[in-house]
Amino acid sequence: MIALGAHAEFIISAYAGVFIGLAALVGWTILAARQTKRRLEELGDGQRVSSSAQ
Repeated sequence: MIALGAHAEFIISAYAGVFIGLAALVGWTILAARQTKRRLEELGDGQRVSSSAQ
């Protein structure tokens, strides 16, 4: 493994923070997309799409 020296604790915690932040953003995006899809279905968007496809 690469020798990180005296700053190894800071480097590892910085990478961990970035990873956790990116994972939170991805999770938030997935949840928001699911909520938006469910809301559109409640408003009848699925009927409009299927009727325009015919």
